[in-house]
Amino acid sequence: MPTLSAYDGCELAYHLVGEGEPLICLPGGPMRASAYLGALGGLSRVRRLVLLDLRGTGGSALPEDPSSYRCDRLVDDIEALRTHLGLERIDLLGHSAAGNPAALYAAIHPQRLRSLTLVAPGTRAVGLPVTDQDLRDAATAHAHEPWYPDARAALEEILAGRATAKARSACTPLTYGRWDAKAQAHAAATQPAEDAAALFYPSEGFDPAPTVAALREVTAPVLVLAGEYDGGPTPDLAARLAALFPHAEFAVQRGAGHYPWIDDPGAFTRTVATFLDPEVSSVRAGGVRLAYRTWGDPAAPPVVLAHGRCGDSRDWTGVAERLAARHRVYALDFRGHGLSDWPGRYSFELFRDDLHGFLEARNLAGATVIGHSMGGAAALLLAEQQPGLIGSLVIEEAPPLLPLDPPRPRARRPEGPLGYDWPVIPAIDAQLNEPDPAARERLGEITAPTLVVGGTRSHVDQRQLAWLAEQIPGGRYVPVDASHLVHTDNPDAFLTALHTFGIG
Repeated sequence: MPTLSAYDGCELAYHLVGEGEPLICLPGGPMRASAYLGALGGLSRVRRLVLLDLRGTGGSALPEDPSSYRCDRLVDDIEALRTHLGLERIDLLGHSAAGNPAALYAAIHPQRLRSLTLVAPGTRAVGLPVTDQDLRDAATAHAHEPWYPDARAALEEILAGRATAKARSACTPLTYGRWDAKAQAHAAATQPAEDAAALFYPSEGFDPAPTVAALREVTAPVLVLAGEYDGGPTPDLAARLAALFPHAEFAVQRGAGHYPWIDDPGAFTRTVATFLDPEVSSVRAGGVRLAYRTWGDPAAPPVVLAHGRCGDSRDWTGVAERLAARHRVYALDFRGHGLSDWPGRYSFELFRDDLHGFLEARNLAGATVIGHSMGGAAALLLAEQQPGLIGSLVIEEAPPLLPLDPPRPRARRPEGPLGYDWPVIPAIDAQLNEPDPAARERLGEITAPTLVVGGTRSHVDQRQLAWLAEQIPGGRYVPVDASHLVHTDNPDAFLTALHTFGIG
C-alpha cells in the first residue's frame, strides 16, 4: 500500500486499482475508507483508480490536529497527492460528501484540474443544502418494499436529530436503487470514522459565494452524475450544481440510488468512461445517451457512420481515418452498444430513431450516411421516413428485410462480458424472421442517391442486395470481394466504391 506525507506530516495511504491514466478518487461518508469504492463498477478496466484514504480513515494515519479533518482543509491533501504522483493536472472523482472537497479543489486549483467527475455529490460547499423534504420524497420510491416502514421510521428519527446507530442501519436500504444481496454486502463493507466525520463540515459553515464565483471560471470539463432515486442529492439538486460550471455535463442514472456503480455497474462505467475519454463525445436523443467518435476538420462535409449489430463506433476507425482527409466523420454507438446507454428495448425502428436523433442533435441534415448491416437497415428506414434528411446513402451488407428462410433459431448468450446488450440479439432476430413488409414496400420513397455495397463472400444473399438497390430510385449495387464486414475485410475496394459514388 503506497503512502505519502501530507503538508503537516500526516501519512496518507492510497490504493491503486486497474490500468491506464490515473483517476484520483475521493471517498464520501463523510470520512469513509476508500475500500467501499472498489473498482467503481469496472471503471478500473479503462482507468487506474487512485483511491485515497482520507486522513484518519483506512490505512491513513490519525492527524495530530483534529481540525485538519475539515472538508476545506482536505483540499491540501488532494494537492499533496497530485504532487506526489508527479502529475501536472489531474482527473478527479468525488463521491457523496467528497463532492465538497472536490468542488473546493476545483475552485482553488483550477489550473491543476484536467477533469472533474462528481458522483451523487455533496453540495453544501456551494450553498445548495439537501432538505429533509428531499430525503422524504426520495424515500417514497421504495414504498412498495417490505422493509420500507422500518426504514422510513428510521429516517424520521434521524431527521429529528436522533441519529442512532440502529436508525442509520435501518435507513441504509433507502440509499440503494434496490436492496439486494449485492447492496447489503456493500453496505456492510466499511463504515465512516465517526470522530473524523463529526469534524468534516466546518463548524462556522462554508462561504459559498466566492466558491461559486470561482467555479464559474473553471475551464475543465465536469460531469455531475446523480442517481434517479437518490435524496442527497436529488437529480434536481445535482442539476443545479452542474449549472454552476461553464463546461458541465449532467446525467441521471436510471434505477440508481446513492451508489450508482453498485446498482448498475455497466451503466455507470459507460457514462463515466465516455466522459473521461477525450476521443468520445455524447448527445441525448429521445432520452437515450448516444456516444460517438469524430475525425477530420469540423468544417468539412459531414459523413455519419452507423455500425452493425454487436459492433460499435470503433469498427469504423480505419475507414474513418481515411475519409477524414476530406470529411468531418462521425461514428455513433447505437443504443445497447459500446458506450451508449443500454435501455433494454431494441428494434430496427428504435435504431432508426437513434440515427434520426443523432443527426438532429449534431445539426447534420444533408450529411452522407454510411450504414453497415443493422446500421444500414436503420438508415434505410430513416431515409424512407424522412426524405431529404440524408444527403446521400451508402448501404453496406444490410438485410433487405425479407423473411428469413429458414428462420433463425433461438440464440444462446455466450459466456462472459459483452460489448453490447444481449437482448439486442433476440429482438433483432425476431424482426429478421418476420420483418414488417412496410419497410420494403416503401423503398421506392427514398430520394437520397443510394449505393448498396455487398460482399461476395458474405452470408447475405447478394441477389437480394441487388434487388434492394433496384427498388430505390437511382440505386446502384456494387459487389466487392469481401466478407460481411466489407469495410474491414477489403477497405481499399470499399473506399474505391465510395469514391466512384462521389464520396472520399
